[in-house]
Amino acid sequence: MHTYKALKFLPSNIALQQIFRKELGISCVLAQLLINRGVINTADADKFLNTDLNNLLNPYLFDDMRKAADIIKTAGRNKEKVMIFGDYDVDGITSVALLKNTLLKIGVDVTHYIPHRIKEGYGLSKNILNIVKEKGAKLLITVDCGTNSREQIEHLRRANIDVIITDHHEPSSGDVSVASAMINPKIKGEKYGYRDLAGVGVVYKLCQALTDDSLVEDLDLVSLGTIADVAPLNGENRIITKVGLSGLARTNKIGLKALLENCGIMNKKITSTSVGFILGPRINASGRMDTAETALKLMTADEKNQADELAKLLETYNRQRQKIENKIIEEALCEIERKVNFKDHKIIVVANEGWHQGVLGVVASKLADRFYRPAIVISLNDGVGRGSGRSIKNFHLFNALSECKEFLNVFGGHSHAVGLGIDQDNVDDFKTKINLFAEENMSLEDLLPSLDIDMELKLADIDDKVIAELEMLEPFGSGNPEPLFYTRNLKLKGLPQLLGRDTIKFWVNDGQFTYQAIGFGKGSLLDGLVKAGSFDMAYNTRMDSWQGETSIILEVKDIFFTESYPKKTRPS
Repeated sequence: MHTYKALKFLPSNIALQQIFRKELGISCVLAQLLINRGVINTADADKFLNTDLNNLLNPYLFDDMRKAADIIKTAGRNKEKVMIFGDYDVDGITSVALLKNTLLKIGVDVTHYIPHRIKEGYGLSKNILNIVKEKGAKLLITVDCGTNSREQIEHLRRANIDVIITDHHEPSSGDVSVASAMINPKIKGEKYGYRDLAGVGVVYKLCQALTDDSLVEDLDLVSLGTIADVAPLNGENRIITKVGLSGLARTNKIGLKALLENCGIMNKKITSTSVGFILGPRINASGRMDTAETALKLMTADEKNQADELAKLLETYNRQRQKIENKIIEEALCEIERKVNFKDHKIIVVANEGWHQGVLGVVASKLADRFYRPAIVISLNDGVGRGSGRSIKNFHLFNALSECKEFLNVFGGHSHAVGLGIDQDNVDDFKTKINLFAEENMSLEDLLPSLDIDMELKLADIDDKVIAELEMLEPFGSGNPEPLFYTRNLKLKGLPQLLGRDTIKFWVNDGQFTYQAIGFGKGSLLDGLVKAGSFDMAYNTRMDSWQGETSIILEVKDIFFTESYPKKTRPS
């Protein structure tokens, strides 16, 4: 059975391809890939390909940026203590590190606080006023949180504590104006020209305003938080991450160097995949298994031995996280088998006593991937539940929670990632209500996993020049996926090899050209390959290096055997 059920071929624009080809000197393949990413003129195409920090927006385009900068500078001049309050994930940790370092550089007396994921949960707690008073702070700056903490902010303001919110989460209500200054590109009426900054991206804009500097040396942190938070890699995020990943590979930050070394990727090309699957999980593991302070200390370390020990500790936490996560996934699958009816339940909601709250988001993500429908995983403890949810491509999970708020104690997040608090007695009603909402707002087509094919190619269209051009599109990620191609009527040349971890390796031929292909986790397709007279293949392209030699390799995303398609449903 194929993982992907639907193929969607993006339309070609031959006329615009030719314009880009002539005016930019690029191939028609690269030209069409730019068109697929919403680029419709040569000026925008040039900006996309030639990333320039000068194309970043002025931070003062945020409505409250000047007000926020003035409040911070006044606090600095008056020698008043400033407290940064952050989140415990990669986005929050990098945000705290960046802002704290910047404030120290401009002479502000600054401290910080990151809540414990399990003991305190996300965002400003009801105890925030006491925390601020204990720190002796007169100004609180939130990073990656705070937009929906109206009650807590009101308490702080009544106590004459200034509050600056820097955040990127969707507001759960229209009125978010109680803070001294609010910097969030997603609030209603905000005129800033790009709404998809991660939390650390918003902090970066504040730091730019405070220093009147581009802060290129800190884009390693900004790119790390942006990619780990799965923010769209277009617009300003594309500039930030492209420059930042290059800086991350040669960072001077002792903690980041220790992390790269411990992960075995020092002196290697750092990509969005490196962040998403290697660096990000280790940083996140700190807050999942213990306290995010460990990861923050690593981000701000100034002594190598300490940084090396902290990096090793993150590795230990990450292994613990994997074991706990695997156990919960097994238990969640049993719950799904017993209690979820996929005919009636378009959204998976599972709850159990005592599940480790630190890994709920990861488990929800894996369940959403496995069943291709939104998944919400709730841990129950003494009648109270805390949960995380992850969504699929065409469903706005935050909006769904907004429609069920009468059953929730608290909730927040984005279109594709949410957190919530709920009483155990309300779980069943919540499950019913959110699935009624899904029934009205989600089509059956939304529940069909799909492959969005950028272009159909012949193997003759692939050469070293095209592969080199594709690197100009990096970094890949949300909003800028790695190019996906499709070739029909391929034949197997020789016998395929079954390698470790369910990987197959084989050669394909279209009657004229032959290339090597590799399919990670595609071992189940081996028998079909051997028996098939011909097949179609969806794949990415890349250069493979081995013992000093480089060659083109096709990374298989799916294989479609010609005879398996009825005439009416075969991709066309």
